[in-house]
Amino acid sequence: MRPLITDAERVALLANDQGADPVPVVRLFTPDAHATWLLASLDPADGDTAHGLIDLGIGMPELGTVKLSDLASFVGPHGQPVMRDRYFQPVRRLSEYLWLAEENGSITD
Repeated sequence: MRPLITDAERVALLANDQGADPVPVVRLFTPDAHATWLLASLDPADGDTAHGLIDLGIGMPELGTVKLSDLASFVGPHGQPVMRDRYFQPVRRLSEYLWLAEENGSITD
């Protein structure tokens, strides 16, 4: 199973408090299914459950949790795996990404 996040991203995700309004650390996406995950924290109890903004490409982005192990095994309709956006540079807090995503029906950046 390929890792979706780097060691440095794992450390940053674990350092963020799920109850706060952190800046997202990593953006994951499916190149063939229009799904995006902006992950901001990681549950230290299991090291697998991430919290962030989830956009499954159906016009209803929302805050939630997802297991990295589940994402690592997911493939889109054309066999493309979930990928990490190596060029993602967060520019706002998670709440601002949520507000913009709700206004636009999807994560726009």
